[in-house]
Amino acid sequence: MDKLQELSAPIGRLFISMIFIFSGFSKITGYAATAGYMESVGVPSMLLPLVIALELLGGIAILIGFKARLISLLFVGFNIVSAIIFHQFWNDESQMNPFMKNIAMAGGFLMIFAHGPGAYSVDGSSVHHRPTHR
Repeated sequence: MDKLQELSAPIGRLFISMIFIFSGFSKITGYAATAGYMESVGVPSMLLPLVIALELLGGIAILIGFKARLISLLFVGFNIVSAIIFHQFWNDESQMNPFMKNIAMAGGFLMIFAHGPGAYSVDGSSVHHRPTHR
């Protein structure tokens, strides 16, 4: 069971980071369309480079477990704010699942914040062990 638990952390980081890494790339390739959509819901498109940076760089940081707790907190806020702004199920019932997806991802990031990135992470490998004196 210990090996399964050990492997669950990097696999979990892979799964939760993939959506943001791919989304960041798609925002670059569809920059104008994404900027237009943001403006249509009242979000200034000048924030798009920050969104791309968080999704791409933050997604990669979560994937490799670098500054995972800090980045996780950023993603918690990002997912909640995105859910409220872009997935207003109270105005459109079809947005309930996307809204809940964002909330679920925020929960996953809270778990990373609470427990750290786990095994096979940059943060985990930077732990220095003190030699024991006998």
